[in-house]
Amino acid sequence: MLSMTLALMLSGAPAEPANATLEITEWQVPWENSRPRDPYVAAEDEVWFVGQRSDYAAVLNPQTGEMKRIDLPEGAGPHNIIVDDRGAWYAGNKGAHIGKIDRDTYEITQYPLPGKGRRDVHTMEFDMNGDIWFSTQGANQIGHMDAKTNNITLWDVPTKNARPYGLVVFQGKPWATLFGTNKLVTLDDNNEIKEIQLPRDNNRPRRLGVDAHGHFWYVDYAGGYLGRWNPATDEIKEWPMPAGVRAMPYAMAVDNRGYVWAAETGVQPNRIVGFDSVSETFTKPFEVESGGGTIRHMVYDPDSRALWFGTDANTVGRATITYYE
Repeated sequence: MLSMTLALMLSGAPAEPANATLEITEWQVPWENSRPRDPYVAAEDEVWFVGQRSDYAAVLNPQTGEMKRIDLPEGAGPHNIIVDDRGAWYAGNKGAHIGKIDRDTYEITQYPLPGKGRRDVHTMEFDMNGDIWFSTQGANQIGHMDAKTNNITLWDVPTKNARPYGLVVFQGKPWATLFGTNKLVTLDDNNEIKEIQLPRDNNRPRRLGVDAHGHFWYVDYAGGYLGRWNPATDEIKEWPMPAGVRAMPYAMAVDNRGYVWAAETGVQPNRIVGFDSVSETFTKPFEVESGGGTIRHMVYDPDSRALWFGTDANTVGRATITYYE
């Protein structure tokens, strides 16, 4: 087990909030109750997302508000989408496959996951070679899809019912939260699964981010904390979210200024809150006009200097960040 220290900040509002603000814009999705989620910015006029409940992928042009729907195979249950020059890749969470959509013709190619039982592709991300790393929550595995051969390799997580969930790729390796327990997971130099223990038995890390210093940030959905693990020192430090135990922090992203952003989904309307990792202070909370329902995943796009997210209120949202002195 890794050695660690825990620095737990006492609750209480800081004297001055962190110096950043959000301007939130939402686009109503025309396909009702479809749970639009996981926007991916492919270009300034091409933002992809999926409809988890209605088996579609879609493209939003933020400049015009126009949306184009691409129907996926029935029962695909798309959970996540990422985009490169080869196509738009979606996680067929219920359909046990990874799908590729041609960005010009919208033709769909399916790549079934090997094995039997649960094969629920959850969250995917590219590495520097264009390979896809992904988590499978119910199957309790971490997966890899080779960009050249399309071969899929799966690793079993040792802790049973660990529920691999949020995932990022850093320095060519996958890093994921284990939402069913108080751990993170990655692969070591021998390409074997390694688990990282977090403090508190009831800690339930749901999403994960990494900053330019190689520090890993997570949100504890059950306890209402934001946490940071420093692999170089094994130090773990946690801060109570502004809404405390009611926060249920879920979607999160790290921007290029070192701010960590998280959605508090235990309060209605949902609120997005930033955390300045230098001053170790939170911004004021910013309410989502639609209410949000639950904001499940969020990405930071440096070109638009914005956070992108989907909501259970059937919207796609953009939160543009402004920093001030």
